[in-house]
Amino acid sequence: MTSFAIQSRRDAQSNELAELATAYLQEFGLTHDEEEPDIVLSIGGDGTLLHAFHRYIHRLDKVAFVGIHTGHLGFYADWKPSELEKLVLSIAKKDFNVVEYPLLQVNVHRHHSETSHYLALNEATIKSPDVTLVMDVELNGTQFERFRGDGLCVSTPSGSTAYNKALGGAIIHPTLPAFQLTEMASINNRVFRTVGSSLVFPAHHTCVLKPVNDQRFTITVDHIQLTEADVKSIAFNVATERVRFARFRPFPFWERVHDSFISNE
Repeated sequence: MTSFAIQSRRDAQSNELAELATAYLQEFGLTHDEEEPDIVLSIGGDGTLLHAFHRYIHRLDKVAFVGIHTGHLGFYADWKPSELEKLVLSIAKKDFNVVEYPLLQVNVHRHHSETSHYLALNEATIKSPDVTLVMDVELNGTQFERFRGDGLCVSTPSGSTAYNKALGGAIIHPTLPAFQLTEMASINNRVFRTVGSSLVFPAHHTCVLKPVNDQRFTITVDHIQLTEADVKSIAFNVATERVRFARFRPFPFWERVHDSFISNE
């Protein structure tokens, strides 16, 4: 028997839809299980789905996500509230395919305490709240450049349309097993040089950032914010885990990009 859970943005419209969805799905014989669901309905926006992803991060190989948007069309939330009954029927009939997208593995190595491991659905960022961020960038064990600037953003393909795009990074199709490093306001003059372009890495590559100075860092992993003062290095690569989405109908990625950024309808 299929079980479900619901993540709501918690505004009035999202909560009302969540109650309706719960009632409809239970009428069709599905079990409401917030602990170990097979399908997670995210009702709100892409941020709501990020929260749902991290809530069920321990069940990524078993759970599939689907998003209903109660605001703007999202990259993860592609169903309208008016389509709720149609969606519920498709879930009840198990009339869907599961698509998998790559994730970003983030390993924060510290000098005096153990390493922490994180997974990002969209991106991780590194900034220095006090002074200019100075980081050595190593690619596959070889020094590539010394970055000076506001910060660095490392994104997944599905997250390439989020903060990464705002920074001028490339949009990458979410089925490609890759990750991307994009600069935030790098300092480039006769003394200091960075490559200036976003770098896109394949799945077998590792990118390591090593602090040059003893400074505090603000690290984000999606919506989670960490303050670190003991960082030895931060390593990034394509994770072995993947995120699974329940796909009930075709919604081509480039059509989604067009509708989000170009269409004015």
